[in-house]
This record gives sequence, structure tokens and C-alpha cells, in this order.
Amino acid sequence: MADAAISTANAVWNGDLVHGKGSFTLGSGAAGPLPVTWAARTKRMPGTTSPEELIAAAHAACFAMAFSNTLASKGTPATQLDVTAACTFAPVDGGFKIASMDLNVRGQVPGLDQAGFQAAAKEGEQGCPVSNALRNNVQINLTAELQS
Repeated sequence: MADAAISTANAVWNGDLVHGKGSFTLGSGAAGPLPVTWAARTKRMPGTTSPEELIAAAHAACFAMAFSNTLASKGTPATQLDVTAACTFAPVDGGFKIASMDLNVRGQVPGLDQAGFQAAAKEGEQGCPVSNALRNNVQINLTAELQS
């Protein structure tokens, strides 16, 4: 069995929640420092990111890999998968919550029809580690469209 992979990130925050600002850097060095603010979480500010955007990016990438593996294991490897993830950060009971994640995948898979593509997408989503980390706490909605 392979050793566990550990991923790290560092965040620095200055000031209070509403007026403060911060940044984060990925431990791999692949990104950062990137700015983050409360306004970026609640109003979408250009040039800044949010924890929810990072979760959406992680989910899109993870699901693309899991779905690709599902398709290949069925003998119908994808030519291309294009996954968009939208993470909804919503006010709930006087606070905020990551309420839902919408996964939308469009793909080119020779030898597969729309019904087969949708079934494989659902199976891939069930095997996605990020989906499984969110499941039972965040509503996950999946839309899958086969392209010719």
C-alpha cells in the first residue's frame, strides 16, 4: 500500500473578519500568496479568492480524475472531460454554511451514449474523495452531458 500523501497550505489573516484581509499559499508552491477577504466570500470581489472557490477547484479536479478512472475501467476512456464545480456559500441560521456543490461535466467519450455517460458520471462521483468528504453535509448536484 502506498504511503499517505499530505498536502499543506498556509494562511495569514490581519484584522477583524469584515474589514481584515489575508492571503494563503499552497505548500507545493504551485499558487500563492493569493489574497482572500470576507467580501470575496460573500460578494465575489475580482482579484481575490475564497475558501469556497478553492473547495470548488479541488472538487472539479478530483471528480474529473475519479470519473476518468471510472470510464477507463469500463473500457470507454474519455477523450476529454470538462468539469465545472460551483460551491454555494449561503447564510443559514444566523451564520454561513457551504450549502451545495453543483458539478457539471461535459465530455467526449467514444462508444458511450448519454445514458451510459450519466451512469458512469454518478459512479465516478460516488468514488470521488472530495465528494465523499463533503457528502452528508453538503448537497451535491451532478449534471452530465455527453458531447459528440
